[in-house]
Amino acid sequence: MASRRSPLFCTAVPMAALAASLVLAGCSDSATNSSGMGHETGPESQSATASASASQGTHSEQDVSFAQEMIQHHRQAVAMAEAAPSRAESQEVKDLAAKIKDEQGPEVTTMSDWLRAWGEDVPDEDMSGHASTPSASSSSSMSGMTSDEDMKKLEKLSGTAFDRAFLEMMSEHHEGAVEMARTEQTKGSYGPARDLATSIVDSQTAELDRMKKLLDKE
Repeated sequence: MASRRSPLFCTAVPMAALAASLVLAGCSDSATNSSGMGHETGPESQSATASASASQGTHSEQDVSFAQEMIQHHRQAVAMAEAAPSRAESQEVKDLAAKIKDEQGPEVTTMSDWLRAWGEDVPDEDMSGHASTPSASSSSSMSGMTSDEDMKKLEKLSGTAFDRAFLEMMSEHHEGAVEMARTEQTKGSYGPARDLATSIVDSQTAELDRMKKLLDKE
C-alpha cells in the first residue's frame, strides 16, 4: 500500500528547492562579478589609461623642432663615424666611432617615428648620405653642425691626421647636440622626447670627456 505523505512534507520540498535555486543564483552572480573584473571598462580602468597617456604628454612645436633638427645632427655624426673604420689609425677612435653610430642610428629611427605619428615632415637625407643642410630658420639652433667643406676635408684624411680632425670635429658636434638636448629638457612637452634629450646629454657628455683625453694623448 502506498504511504501517504503529510501536507507538511509536501510543502517543505518545494521550499527547499526554491532555497537551493536562490543560493545557486547568488553564487553565479558572485562568480560573474569575480571573473569579470579583468574585463571592466569602468571609471577606474579608464582613469588608469588616461593617466598612462598623460604621463607622456602631448607634443609641442618645441618637440617637433627638436626631433627634426636632432635627426639632421645625428645623421651627420653617423656619416662622420662611418669614415673611421677605413681612415682612423687609433683603435680607440674606431671604437668611439662605432659607439656613436650604434647609439645615434636607432635614435634617428625613433625620432622619425615620432614625426610620422604626429603628421610632421621627416627631414630628407641627400644622396651622399650626409645630413641635409638645415634651413635658415633652424640653423641658429643647430650648433655644432660641420660644414660641407669640412666634411669633404675629413673624408680625404687618414691616419693620425684623421684621428685628430675627427676628434676635434666630433667634440664640437657633441657640444652642439648637448645644447639642443638641454633646450628640449627645459622646454619640451613630450615625455619620451625629454627622456631622449636626457639620454643624449648623459651619453654625449661622457663621450666629450673621452674625446678630450684622446686629444690630450695626440
